[in-house]
Amino acid sequence: MCSCLQGGKHHAPVPGSPPVTRRPVVDTAASVRQRLLNIARDNSRPFNEVLQYFAMERFLYRLGKSDHGRKFILKGALMLVAWEAPLARSTKDIDLLGRMNNTIEEVVDAIKAACSLEVIPDGLLFDVKSVGGQRISEEADYEGVRVRFRGNLGNARITMQVDVGFGDVVVPGPAEVDYPTLLDLPAPRLLGYSRESAIAEKFEAMVKLGTLNSRMKDFFDIWLLSRQFEFNGRTLSDAIRETFSHRETEVSVSPVALTKAFADDPAKILQWRAFVRKTRIPAIPESLGDVVAQITLFLGPVADALSRKNPFLGNWHPPGPWVDPGQTGGR
Repeated sequence: MCSCLQGGKHHAPVPGSPPVTRRPVVDTAASVRQRLLNIARDNSRPFNEVLQYFAMERFLYRLGKSDHGRKFILKGALMLVAWEAPLARSTKDIDLLGRMNNTIEEVVDAIKAACSLEVIPDGLLFDVKSVGGQRISEEADYEGVRVRFRGNLGNARITMQVDVGFGDVVVPGPAEVDYPTLLDLPAPRLLGYSRESAIAEKFEAMVKLGTLNSRMKDFFDIWLLSRQFEFNGRTLSDAIRETFSHRETEVSVSPVALTKAFADDPAKILQWRAFVRKTRIPAIPESLGDVVAQITLFLGPVADALSRKNPFLGNWHPPGPWVDPGQTGGR
């Protein structure tokens, strides 16, 4: 055996040269994995869920740093994380609004560019060759591009999915957000949706789908936002008006989804209970009726004003109700 592989013997330094400093080889992926395992244990969360969130976070960092970063606006469940909303539901997907040509090729090229960007080592590698896109149209008038690819943290493989929609309006406009990080790494900085437009889009889906609505996550999101954040009535009503107009939906004062009949429907109750079990968030109301009542308190007065073409100027202090300008509190 070659003596140089046996250890214990080192070549003498060349006279006049600086001493050789041997630095330990750091396995970044293994170090990151251990820290994520600690987070999962300390927070009683499944490791795969923490790993998925870490991968999405670090992809968003790459996207924000890339030349295409300003072409995308973060929306969906990850914005609940960005807003630091307690009880945020878990997700495996990244939802974005695209400000670019809605071709599969252009979206895929942007995702590939983000995946291949050189960044501060975080242990993650995204497989550029695995990036592929397809057209999606899960709702009658909604079209977008779905991109799937793979990520790796050491031997751990992560399936990534990015859904990009197009054409929606954001009121009062997207704002820069610093997405919170799980570890001590640079935070993703990118454009994010407004809470008002997030609510407007979910409310529009409730009105349009009626009894066909099985999107219990929309009920949860509006319920959560209405109980955690303050809202300016004019801004919220503007967002709802613009979203409904853009999607060619008429504002309804009493949409089916916010009626007692809907909340008492056995099929909807089962759907809500299944959602509650899946999310594993203990503070969610078990009663769909309680959630519908809160959403009605929140959106009913706004919808009533919009249907009458009147301005809505109230202020919302969670958990409500709306108060006239100049007043300082709710109930």
